[in-house]
Amino acid sequence: MKPLVSIIMGSVSDYEVMEKAANLLDTNDIPFEINALSAHRTADKVMQFAQNAEKRGIKVIIAGAGMAAALPGVIAAETTLPVIGVPIKGTFDGLDSMLSMIQMPPGIPVATVAVNGSLNAAILAMEILSLTDETIKEKMKIYKSSLKDKIIKANEELKTKQFKNRVQ
Repeated sequence: MKPLVSIIMGSVSDYEVMEKAANLLDTNDIPFEINALSAHRTADKVMQFAQNAEKRGIKVIIAGAGMAAALPGVIAAETTLPVIGVPIKGTFDGLDSMLSMIQMPPGIPVATVAVNGSLNAAILAMEILSLTDETIKEKMKIYKSSLKDKIIKANEELKTKQFKNRVQ
């Protein structure tokens, strides 16, 4: 089985954030790989990865990085595959990372999710894959429906909470 999604993080210290993406893909039987590659410390390996990802069957790349957050942009510069950036909270609460990703030059887009938002990155990756895969499309429909069911259930539970001055 070949991976369809590649999850890349700038450092293993980003794993706790990026694990959420891996868990969603794993739960939905989407083949993926997960690696730590630094745009600054292993620049040659990042270039090699980006230039060969499509040949290896990768369809979407999720790249998480903190601080300077160059990783998603460097990858996007070397591939035509969609790159989803996950800013990792760090020095300036992730604002520095987010700005690095959303201010890419014309022609080198990085789709960027919220700070530490790897779960949304995995959802977006699945939505991209669902354009050509009916099985994944059905899984996305089920997932989105479960979100609706979850909030409906939570609202019903909220109705049972007692307050002295609550107006029903």
